[in-house]
Amino acid sequence: MRETEDLVADVLGVEVFRQTIAGNALVGSYAVITNQGGMVHPRTSIEDIEELSSLLQIPLMAGTVNRRSDVLGAGVVANDWTAFCGLDTTSTENSVLKSIFKLNEQGPSNIVNSMRSSLIDSLT
Repeated sequence: MRETEDLVADVLGVEVFRQTIAGNALVGSYAVITNQGGMVHPRTSIEDIEELSSLLQIPLMAGTVNRRSDVLGAGVVANDWTAFCGLDTTSTENSVLKSIFKLNEQGPSNIVNSMRSSLIDSLT
């Protein structure tokens, strides 16, 4: 495990934290995270949410998709500008997704400006 953590840290140039979500080691299945915010398994404790939020420096919220499915990674794909969710996702779940990923705040011109800035940053 330590070799994998070192490899990820070296290749991506990021700090690596070993963490579980609601007692599950498969964090990619039980969390969806962007630079804007993240959603975690509904049984994640408030203490764990606060710890993860502090480590990642983004707001986190517990929730479900696809009519109360807690396997978030199978039901949501998100980035900083948009999110796609399963057909069975309820309007309440959809509203929570829009809120936590700050999708309502992104108008078309804001998205273009943000993408342009990201592209320029990556080229410099």
